Amino acid sequence: MSTEPKTTRFLGLPAEQSDPETAAVAILPIPYDGTSTWKKGADRGPEALLEASQQVELYDIENRSEVWKRGIATLHPVVCTGPPEELVDRVQSRVGEILDRGQLPVLLGGEHSVTIGAVYAVADRFENLSILQLDAHADTRESYEGSAFNHACVMARARERCPIVQVGVRSLDASELPGLDLDRVFFAHTLSEENREWMDEVVERLTERVYLTIDLDVFDPSLLPATGTPEPGGLSWATVNELVRRVASNRQVVGFDVVELLPTAGQHASDFLAAKLVYRVLSMVLSQQGR
Repeated sequence: MSTEPKTTRFLGLPAEQSDPETAAVAILPIPYDGTSTWKKGADRGPEALLEASQQVELYDIENRSEVWKRGIATLHPVVCTGPPEELVDRVQSRVGEILDRGQLPVLLGGEHSVTIGAVYAVADRFENLSILQLDAHADTRESYEGSAFNHACVMARARERCPIVQVGVRSLDASELPGLDLDRVFFAHTLSEENREWMDEVVERLTERVYLTIDLDVFDPSLLPATGTPEPGGLSWATVNELVRRVASNRQVVGFDVVELLPTAGQHASDFLAAKLVYRVLSMVLSQQGR
């Protein structure tokens, strides 16, 4: 009997729009939960997102687009039961293959350590790259629970490869402060929902090419409670969407991920928000790039 986890096709697209050889986008599920430190279950996140995506309407009103017509392939997941170092290698290899085919990689976590391999792959292939992190947590510990590749160390590993910009942070350890570039950290409590000039400052700090990583706990838990380490005081749907729109309009997004969905009974709205977010980001990125 196969040990491959079940994989639902993103948006339920027909075969001709989900061909891995011709699609503009490659969805890569990574059901990994090896380093999360509070609530477990993020390994069920990719499939829950994919199942919820069956209910997402294919016409995006705000972007007046139907980017699904450009092809969105759902690939076999990255399966790893070992340590995060092993996961990094596997993800780096798979994302590299996607990029070498000229496709836009979209990773579905799993917990946040899935991002490290993707950053390594894009950094190996793109110059003038920076990472935009939307997250409640700084994730800049040099090591945590015996591993430098723990989910709490994601951005420490990313900043070794290229500049990073962090938005929505509202939780960190004092040991992380000395390593932060405070000119490139946009703490959640400083961000206005009405006056959005700060978004232009975020864009200014990004380089020509951007990899975007979205930890779903960047949203306020009143909007998305189904995540492993929720933090009060998060961002709204409108704020995250507008920020991504400005980034996609002014920079080349070379890939992105959505991580840390923890499917929870009675919280199917969280699964749907995550699925709609993936399609919305795709709509903004592909519409701007003409892909």
